[in-house]
Amino acid sequence: MADTSDVKLTITFTDPDLDAEEKDKEVQKLLAQMKDLDEVEAVDRVINSNAPEGSKSVTGWVVAQLISFVKPENVKQVWGFLSDRLGNKLIEVEAEANGKKIKIKASSRQELEAAVKAIQELVETE
Repeated sequence: MADTSDVKLTITFTDPDLDAEEKDKEVQKLLAQMKDLDEVEAVDRVINSNAPEGSKSVTGWVVAQLISFVKPENVKQVWGFLSDRLGNKLIEVEAEANGKKIKIKASSRQELEAAVKAIQELVETE
């Protein structure tokens, strides 16, 4: 299970050309793939704790979003995996480590590579 030293990564699919169902399928596919990675401590859907009363969401999940926890030393390997699968998708990543947060938008392999560098810097600062 994840611990306090893990890097928390929240990945959101933001492509405006995809509807909620298509974004949700992207999340489900990525979730299944990430569950098989040894480098990932935990991965799951994000629970919608602010669902409005009367909401039609049956699942209670935030659409288009997943959360994972990764040991700092495994961030680069996980991002290699993610950049292979998400290199051409519009995503937003929020990383949290050492009490600090960064939010990065990416839509290309180059932007994902820049994101991993920013996340590694976040992990290395105490």
